[in-house]
Amino acid sequence: MKIEPTAFGGWANCLRIANEHAELIITLDVGPRVLCYSHLPGGKNVLKASAEELGKVGEAEFAARGGHRIWLAPENERTYFPDNSPVTHELLSNGVRLENPAQAPWQIKKELKITLAAETSEVTLEHRATNAGTEPATLATWGITVMEPGGLEIIPRPPFGEHPRDLLPNSIQVLWPYTDTADDRWRWGREFITLRQTPHSSPTKLGLMHRMKWVGYLTRHALFIKTFGYEEGATYPDFGCNFETFTSAQMLEIETLSPLRTLAPGESVGHTESWRLFGSIPEPHSLKEDALADWLEPFLSKMGLL
Repeated sequence: MKIEPTAFGGWANCLRIANEHAELIITLDVGPRVLCYSHLPGGKNVLKASAEELGKVGEAEFAARGGHRIWLAPENERTYFPDNSPVTHELLSNGVRLENPAQAPWQIKKELKITLAAETSEVTLEHRATNAGTEPATLATWGITVMEPGGLEIIPRPPFGEHPRDLLPNSIQVLWPYTDTADDRWRWGREFITLRQTPHSSPTKLGLMHRMKWVGYLTRHALFIKTFGYEEGATYPDFGCNFETFTSAQMLEIETLSPLRTLAPGESVGHTESWRLFGSIPEPHSLKEDALADWLEPFLSKMGLL
């Protein structure tokens, strides 16, 4: 395990966290932001970094920049409060804890703890928001991972049932006003929903109450898998979504959310997700569901997801 200072994208103050299996680059100049996640040796960054927004600080307006960030849901003016100033940080034996201090008018402190496993590419990200104001605040943490363009997102569906044995619903799907379900980037299969990122398409978004624990993204002979939980009985944003995905002509986002809580002053809410990256792998010979399920099986087995 190595944790060392580095420069990246025009920012002088960044951290490189690496082992034999993966590398992370995290900036301290703005954020919190994870800028790079790659498979070693010689792997390419699977996160999109927006070149036009790198290396800058102090902008008056929010800058997305790419990579991974912590946001606040539901999506409103508070969500887009700029995080364009340096973060405080605490080095850990296997990672770093970053903090964006509370600022007027919202007075919400955001924290992101990032750790890398010793023997695999597994990264754990703990998101936390604390009400540092004097009035109650209702919010959820929102982890947004911006993936490089050109990939295929793979979203597992709940087990298929039968009638009349299975009479109750087992999933919630939430659509945004600009989502066209006839868009040919989407494939609505029995086992998976897949979404292809393309360079010439308009925005589309989907939210789920997602109990299946994982979502994948296949790109450049690498497979990225994000795992996360669902708290039964909790209230989630956007009609009950703990998972959302958005894509445009530039990128694709894999998003996780905490339960929605009303925080008294001093109280916090948060959630955890984990990443794994499998590099230098053959692509599936077919994207038909049976072939895709067979291809995914060894990776999911390694992660204890089957």
